[in-house]
Amino acid sequence: MSADLPRLRRLLGTPETAWLVDRVRRRLEAGQPLDTTLTRNGADEAERAAVARLLGRAPRPGRSLSVPLPAVDGILRTSGACPDGLAAAVVALTGPVALRREAADELSRAWDEAFAPLWDAVATRTELADWYRDLHATGLVRRLARTPGEAAPLLATLARILPRLPLSPPQSLSTFAAHTAGDAHALDHGPLATLTLDAVRALTGTPPGSGAGRRRDTWATAGLLLDELSSQALALNLPGDDHTATGRALTALAAAGQPAVLTLRQLLRDAPRPHQGGVAYVCENPAVMLAAADLLGAGSPPLVCLQGQPSTAALRLLRLYADAGWALRYHGDFDWGGVRIATRLLSHVPWTPWRYTADDYRAALTAHPHTGPLAGSAAETPWDPRLAIELGRAGRRIEEELVLTALLGDLGHAAR
Repeated sequence: MSADLPRLRRLLGTPETAWLVDRVRRRLEAGQPLDTTLTRNGADEAERAAVARLLGRAPRPGRSLSVPLPAVDGILRTSGACPDGLAAAVVALTGPVALRREAADELSRAWDEAFAPLWDAVATRTELADWYRDLHATGLVRRLARTPGEAAPLLATLARILPRLPLSPPQSLSTFAAHTAGDAHALDHGPLATLTLDAVRALTGTPPGSGAGRRRDTWATAGLLLDELSSQALALNLPGDDHTATGRALTALAAAGQPAVLTLRQLLRDAPRPHQGGVAYVCENPAVMLAAADLLGAGSPPLVCLQGQPSTAALRLLRLYADAGWALRYHGDFDWGGVRIATRLLSHVPWTPWRYTADDYRAALTAHPHTGPLAGSAAETPWDPRLAIELGRAGRRIEEELVLTALLGDLGHAAR
């Protein structure tokens, strides 16, 4: 391409003709022909004068300014300012022009190449199919990594991580990150941690949630441990065994009627081996266990307390006994938070209601008619759909402490 750049800049490269060059460039990028007339509404006097000089004619009156592109092309060619015409002149002034469609196709191919290792890693894992599809639909990767070049190493690392999850036996998160990502802190926070944690939820069926505790528990469901000591389970009179130190500790504490605090580390690395069959009661609030220990002591039937949202340690403990054929009977607060806790527990282990049905709620309302109002949004109660209906109708909460006498009566009766 040959162009007389000083002359071209005087004709077409001035601030007053910048709008014209920009409009022509956008047509070139879109693959549109230059055989049309461009119109600028509201042109000022300087812009009108510049176009008049370019076209070699006196400025025309009016606010609308029309520029026939074939005429500009001919002037540039015959004047020698740019013998190759208008398109070449715009390239000379503003740089190479890439067709937007071609650029979009190239960008799409680059994103496909960035995602390719991840697709290869999850293609045979049906439990990740929806997650992978949503990853594209939501644009999460594009928000975390703005370009395919930034995303490619991130997705390649994720592709090395996911085939190894869930991990068994469990391992510390930092050790796992060091081996798979080359950085012990790679999964502490940041884009890789966000994507991996999202995939873990899909792998394990863990519901989304915020907070350090929920994050820790989600990692633990995939065998990745942030802290094996902070996650704990509270149990009273669970029978132990003679084969593990944890089992022997349970036996000794049960003989004394004292609650046991079990860490996730104990339940993963030295788990008790429960005998086959039995019944364990499960409550939401520590007040129930404290009262059972005070009133019944070693005579109380086995009781596990969730202490609110079930921790990884509590879920692990209950799973051990459920897998050994134990029946679990659950009671929690009659409020929307309580039924969400119960539903989450039900997604991990089977249980039957312990005074936790619609009939039990109505009876508790009769005994305690002046309780506080329900707060939060409604939730389903799959173990008894009528309970959600009754909760919504009555709009009152009943906490475990209010029905403590009835619960202790059940435990005392079961112990006889």
